[in-house]
Amino acid sequence: MTREQSWQMKCGAQPDAGGASFRVWAPGSVRVDVVAYGPSDERVQPMSAEGDGYFHAFLPDAGPGTRYRYRLGDGSAYPDPASRFQPEGVHGPSEVVDPNAFAWSDDGWGGTPHEELVVYEMHVGTFSADGTFDGAIAKLDHVADLGVTAIEVMPVANFPGGRNWGYDGVNLFAPATAYGGVDGFKRLVDAAHARGLAVLLDVVYNHLGPEGNYIPAVTGGRYFTDRHKTPWGDGINFDGPDSRPVRDFVLDNALYWLLEYHIDGLRLDATHAIVDDSERHILAELVDRVDALPGRPRLLIAEDERHERRLLLPRKEGGYGLDAVWADDLHHQIRRRVAGDTEGYFAAHAGTTDEIAETLRSGWGRRRPAVKDGGADGGAAEYDAAAGPQVAEDIDLKRFVQCIQNHDQVGNRALGERLNHQIGPDVFRAISALILTTPGTPLVWMGQEWAASSPFLYFTDHPEELGRLVTAGRREEFGRFSAFRDAAVRERIPDPQSPATFEASKLVWAERDRPPHAGTLTLYRTLLHLRREHGAFRADARYVIETTALGEAAIAMRRRATPPDDEDNDSEAELLVLVNLEGEIRIQFGDHPVTRPPEGRLWSHMLATEEARFGGTGSWGRMEPDGILHLMGPGAIVLEPR
Repeated sequence: MTREQSWQMKCGAQPDAGGASFRVWAPGSVRVDVVAYGPSDERVQPMSAEGDGYFHAFLPDAGPGTRYRYRLGDGSAYPDPASRFQPEGVHGPSEVVDPNAFAWSDDGWGGTPHEELVVYEMHVGTFSADGTFDGAIAKLDHVADLGVTAIEVMPVANFPGGRNWGYDGVNLFAPATAYGGVDGFKRLVDAAHARGLAVLLDVVYNHLGPEGNYIPAVTGGRYFTDRHKTPWGDGINFDGPDSRPVRDFVLDNALYWLLEYHIDGLRLDATHAIVDDSERHILAELVDRVDALPGRPRLLIAEDERHERRLLLPRKEGGYGLDAVWADDLHHQIRRRVAGDTEGYFAAHAGTTDEIAETLRSGWGRRRPAVKDGGADGGAAEYDAAAGPQVAEDIDLKRFVQCIQNHDQVGNRALGERLNHQIGPDVFRAISALILTTPGTPLVWMGQEWAASSPFLYFTDHPEELGRLVTAGRREEFGRFSAFRDAAVRERIPDPQSPATFEASKLVWAERDRPPHAGTLTLYRTLLHLRREHGAFRADARYVIETTALGEAAIAMRRRATPPDDEDNDSEAELLVLVNLEGEIRIQFGDHPVTRPPEGRLWSHMLATEEARFGGTGSWGRMEPDGILHLMGPGAIVLEPR
């Protein structure tokens, strides 16, 4: 048994010699039984009250594979809130799982340093034709060859039905039955580590899904509180009466994934909706618990719409000490500039090249005055006119995860359009070069690397009555946007409940090797190889980032990396990335400090996104006799001094 496998959860079922121990938090109940189901009978074992609402029992001969529920004093029986596996779905009995049974092969895995992180976000159900963990394993060689260093898996906590984004999860400890359950997910993690890929997992601690959510019933309503509100209803009780067991349940869940599943880090969904007025916020306590774990470091990344420095400040300075934060400002600015989005939260951004250049060197971006007409997902969005940039020199830009696409920014559009569906391929290649050379941590959304043709739509598999409400609500929420104010137009928004909506969202792997997709894939591989190998991206270097707008359509970004003090500083490395978004442009390098070459040297071409090998025209530009670079249309060029 390894050190990680020896960890045990506070609640749930734990196999032991001769049977299994069961523990559940059921405050408000005076009696709880564990009911084990055999082929033709049931065994009932009364549980002993331990105080503070906890009940415990040992059931002989209840080994791995035993199915069970907890029965409360009123006769109602429910799945285990800490169930490791739900073989019959969210409404069925839980199953005892031996956490030490899986034969791991990743003993030599040491993790991926944060400084080298390049994230590939995937949804298991649509990543492969099978839509399973094993189906994803079959595609991992592609991901590893691409040049990213980590996969980020959208939530796998068991959800109702056979298809879901994962944010409707209700069994927080049980990998989705539809994807392949416990061993399937462990096989995926093990296979990723074998290919040198870290695994990040998206987890949801701000709400639970509406279908199959039995935690309120088992906990007597103590898990939630009406003192705090979220977009999904009552907040989770992190700070009121009976909150200690709730906090422990969530903390246990985080440690469970990190230890029993060898996960390398967690992406914490919508931390702005985790309301906690305790002296020590639940996020800070989570950081303390994770930092105390033995072995390799684990990453904690927040998705947070606020410009909240406290998320990233060290614990000793009164911050929460998280490792990184999703920073969507750059995405919003780029999309407004190249695709023309102006409604919802896009209205908070100007989309100018000046704004984009500033955000590249500051992490968060400057926002316009408050926007109250809703975000692209239909939710309310309010922004402070003075917000951002708020990045101090002591916050490394690598702690900002940035993208030009992610599951939200594609899937929360009414028609699930990818950015490459709405802009020209030359512009898409140009902004791809920008995001893959960003000083932040780049995130690539599955299929982005070949400009996939498939959309990513919102899909669910709820019971019929709830499903009708979801479909109607989904269409109604887009009524605030000008393109969908006509009810007849809204009716054409794909039905989340239809299996066809799910099937349409699956990647078409055969297209990646055909033009024009193959050229885009070559570009991504080339740029990620550059990021991995060029000295300007060296992880242990001290770096300087300089950016400027070059008129209304172009941006220059210069990266300079200096080795540590104990090395020869003559090995300083530099790159200049020029991105043109529209029309022709002539650039006189000497006109601006950012584009001026080092003393005694000239800029030399490394690659241009409009080269034929990347699917471009091949006529990307030329250096004119007077030293002016002439770019003939949208595209990006990467230069280094020679």
